[in-house]
Amino acid sequence: MIAIAETASGKSHRDENFPVASFLISPERRAPVLAFYNFVRAADDISDHATLSPLEKLVLLDRLEAALLGEGPDEPVARALRETLADRGVAAQHALDLLTAFRRDVTKLRYDDWDDLIDYCRYSAMPVGRYVLDVHGEDAARSWGPNDALCAALQIINHLQDCGKDYRELNRVYLPQDCLARHGAGVEMLAGERSPPELRAAIAELAGKTRLLLAQSREFSGRIRDLRLAMEVGAIQSLAETLVEKLSVADPLCDKVHAGKAQFALIGTAGAAAVLMRRILERGRSR
Repeated sequence: MIAIAETASGKSHRDENFPVASFLISPERRAPVLAFYNFVRAADDISDHATLSPLEKLVLLDRLEAALLGEGPDEPVARALRETLADRGVAAQHALDLLTAFRRDVTKLRYDDWDDLIDYCRYSAMPVGRYVLDVHGEDAARSWGPNDALCAALQIINHLQDCGKDYRELNRVYLPQDCLARHGAGVEMLAGERSPPELRAAIAELAGKTRLLLAQSREFSGRIRDLRLAMEVGAIQSLAETLVEKLSVADPLCDKVHAGKAQFALIGTAGAAAVLMRRILERGRSR
């Protein structure tokens, strides 16, 4: 059996579509966030590995979970996160939920409807934000609702951006089957060089539903006490809103639907600055 370290793709947090532990996160909290990211990156690399069989992937994911819980052979990324969780007093459940999502990536290649997709996001995306909030000591009752909406939106944006690649390379289709059927589209269209009108209509519908999630998360930054984290959330919200508008009109099979580095920096900075300005004005009014 291949070692977990041998499945590494070489990707880092700097390769992600949205900020991960950027300079906005305070230095004392960046390390715990990166420990979580590195664990998740290892699990993601296992589930996406090009040559491993489904059974081999599941065995490695089980091994990663056992190492996290201190019940199996040592794995450096699991040990680092286990020690971080103990030091910060944060439960392992967020990481365990993500492992559930990665197992689902191995065993479930199609999603029936929007609710089915959101249930996947419950495990694949929402725990990431919840963990970051826990590390910052934020109030779950105030912050988890908008966090979940934003994290689900980010996940679905990634699915829409990479729908052709996911189908061609992994035979995964996250676009709900009922949405495709409603517009007369089939999964085989994802193998084409450009989307036919039926597929474009389905993607536009999903972009519209994602826009509604982002409307629910727009208040998120205002519910976060930590200013630096609030600014990071503001940057992510702005990037997501820009990308979902692009996806509502562009074709992810042939158009550029990822933000370039310059656009990434410009939009993210504007979003973070808007949060900072609101905080300054709020403090001024409260005096």
